[in-house]
Amino acid sequence: MKSALLAVALFGAAALPLAAQSLEEAGDTRRAGEAAAVRREIAGDPVAPAVAPKGADVTLVVFSDYQCPYCRRIHPAIEQLKREDRRLRIVYRDWPIFGAPSVEAARTAIAANYQGRHAAFNDALMATQGRIDGAAIRAAAARAGVDWKRLKADENRHAGEIEGVIARTRGYARAMDLTGTPAMLVGRYLIPGAVDLPTLRKAIAAARADNPSRAGP
Repeated sequence: MKSALLAVALFGAAALPLAAQSLEEAGDTRRAGEAAAVRREIAGDPVAPAVAPKGADVTLVVFSDYQCPYCRRIHPAIEQLKREDRRLRIVYRDWPIFGAPSVEAARTAIAANYQGRHAAFNDALMATQGRIDGAAIRAAAARAGVDWKRLKADENRHAGEIEGVIARTRGYARAMDLTGTPAMLVGRYLIPGAVDLPTLRKAIAAARADNPSRAGP
């Protein structure tokens, strides 16, 4: 799967023209097709929380950890994109790499999706200062209006689904040789690390230009 992904690293506006041509220049349609199929799997996981406006034509997949300072730093830019681009679908792939508290935060965030409170809980967790622990997670849930009793029930009831999506995210991260969070995938562009809002906009525009009718991964 690693060789099939063929994700292109995008570091800024200057890299866009080269990145947009790379698969065509390689002339390997079979591998390009395999890459597209894997990207669809990453973006289409039914358990991964998502914001999906009607008529969305491009998908941004975000790999993050709630204890990652760079994830917290880029979160406002992602929220700005969500507000300004009503054709952008965002998929949240929790990749907990900073130990047990990160795993606990990821599980509870995904569980909150079953009561429709993932977006608010995600914001509250990203706004947490310092390291996350159980008390910080519960405080974030309270700020987000999460029903804690229901959340814990959903976390237990859907434990297999929650553990499964986290495991799949870990697998995709390994396959793409990701070395840390955050990382984002939009169309066939892989964006490793925290970048600024203009770079994210350019990546989204490039994905749309690649496939004007449907630019999702």
